[in-house]
Amino acid sequence: MRSLFRSLFSRRPMEPLIAVVGATGTGKSKLAVDLATRFNGEIINGDAMQMYRGLPIITNQIPIEERNGIPHHLISCIDLHEEPWRVGLFKNECLRIIKDIHGRGKIPVLVGGTHYYTQTVLFKDQLVGDGEVERQSTDDEEDSAVKWPILNASPEVVLQKLKEVDPVMAGRWHPNETRKIRRSLEIYFQTGRPASEVYAEQKRQRQSVAIDPDSSRDTGQLRFPTVIFWVHSEKETLNARLEKRVENMIEQGLMAEAQHMSNYLRKSQAEGVSVDRTRGVWVSIGFKELAPYFEALYSGTSSETELDALRKICMESVKTATRQYAVSQIKWIRNKLWTALAETGMKDRLYLLDSTNVDAWKKCVTEPSERIVQCLLNRETAPDPKSLSKLAMVTLNAREAQEQKSSSSEGKCFTCEVCRKTMTNEDQWNIHLNGHAHKRALKGAVRKAERDEYLRKRQEALENTQKSEQ
Repeated sequence: MRSLFRSLFSRRPMEPLIAVVGATGTGKSKLAVDLATRFNGEIINGDAMQMYRGLPIITNQIPIEERNGIPHHLISCIDLHEEPWRVGLFKNECLRIIKDIHGRGKIPVLVGGTHYYTQTVLFKDQLVGDGEVERQSTDDEEDSAVKWPILNASPEVVLQKLKEVDPVMAGRWHPNETRKIRRSLEIYFQTGRPASEVYAEQKRQRQSVAIDPDSSRDTGQLRFPTVIFWVHSEKETLNARLEKRVENMIEQGLMAEAQHMSNYLRKSQAEGVSVDRTRGVWVSIGFKELAPYFEALYSGTSSETELDALRKICMESVKTATRQYAVSQIKWIRNKLWTALAETGMKDRLYLLDSTNVDAWKKCVTEPSERIVQCLLNRETAPDPKSLSKLAMVTLNAREAQEQKSSSSEGKCFTCEVCRKTMTNEDQWNIHLNGHAHKRALKGAVRKAERDEYLRKRQEALENTQKSEQ
C-alpha cells in the first residue's frame, strides 16, 4: 500500500492537495489556517453556507482576524438574491482555483463541512451520481420528471416500476426511501441499464485502480496527491462545545442576522418576488429555527411574555439542529468518504486528528498534521492513520469492522408480511424476528387463520345441511 502511495506520486508532477473535513465545531478552520501558514498555502472554502455574503455568524465563517492573512477563496461570494451554487458549478470553480494556486507554486487547502461538495472535488468523475446522495438542486429532478412522467407518480407506483426493471435496487431500498427509489429508476431511464449494473461496473473500475493505478484514470481516483484530515472530537465534549458555540453566536449577533434575512423575505414578498426557502442559505441552521419567532413578532398577536418564551424555544431548536448536523457530517465521512477511499485502496489517505482536548491542540493536531503533510511533499512513507491517537485507532478499527460485516452481504431490505414492516438490513430483520411484537403477531395470525378455517368449515357444513334438506 505504501509503495502504491509513492508510485502514484512518481507518475505525475507533484500538485498536492490538503483537505480538511469534520463536524462543525471540531476546529477545521483553525487547522486549515495552521497548515496554510506552515506550508505556503491558500484556503478554499467547501461549506455551501459560508459562500453567502453578509452573514458571518449564521454561516459560522472564520473571523478575518483569525485568518492570519491567508487568502480564503469561495467565501462571502454570493448575495441573498443569487441562486445557490449547484455541486457541478462549485466543483468547476474550485478546480479552477486549485489550478491557479498550483500555478503560483502554493498549496491549496480545501476545508468545509458540505462534504458532498468536497468529495466531488477530491475524486475524478464517476459514471453516475451515487443514488444515496441528496441533490443540492431540484432543477435536474424537474427535467427528468418532464422526460419520464412516471417519476412524478406515487411512491408505490415508482417502486413497482423499479421492481420490474431493477429488482436488485428495489430490494435494497426501504419503501419510505422515496428519493433513493426515484433516483434508481431515473438512472435506468438515463442509461438504459439497471442502476445495480451501473454501480457494480463502477465498483469494479474503482477496485481495478486499487490493483493497477494505470487501469483506469477516469473514474473514482483522487484527482491530486491528497492527504485528508478528519478533525474529530468525542461526542459528549463536542456537544458541550456546540452548546457554548450557539450561545456565543447569540451574543455576537445571531438574532440580528436572522432578522435581516427575515426582513429580506418580507420585502421580496411585498414586491412580488418569489424566494425558494427550501434551498441555499434559507435552510441554514440559525435561520429556519428562528423563523417562527419572527413570524410571531411581525404578526403582532403575541405578548412580550409569549414572544420571549417562543424565542427561547427557537434557540433550543438551533442547538438541537446543530448537534444533529454534526452527527450527519460524521456519518457522511464514515460512510461516503470512507467507502470512496476504500474502493480504490486509498483509505490510508484519511487521517483522524483528535481535537477533543483543545489544550492539547499542538500535540494532538498541529504536530501530527504537519508531519503527515511533510511526508506527502517529500514522497516519504506516512505514519499509519491508526497510530495517531486512541480515538483514531478505535474509530478507524470500528469502521473497518463495519466494512467487513457489510461486504459479507449485499444490501437488502426484508419485509415481514405478518407485521407489515420493512427492515433495511439483516441485523434489524433478526431483531424483529426475535422480538415480542413479531411473536405476538404470529400467534395472532395463527389464531385468525384457525378462526377463519373454523368459520369456513361451519359455513360449508351449513350449506351442505341446507342442500340435504332441499
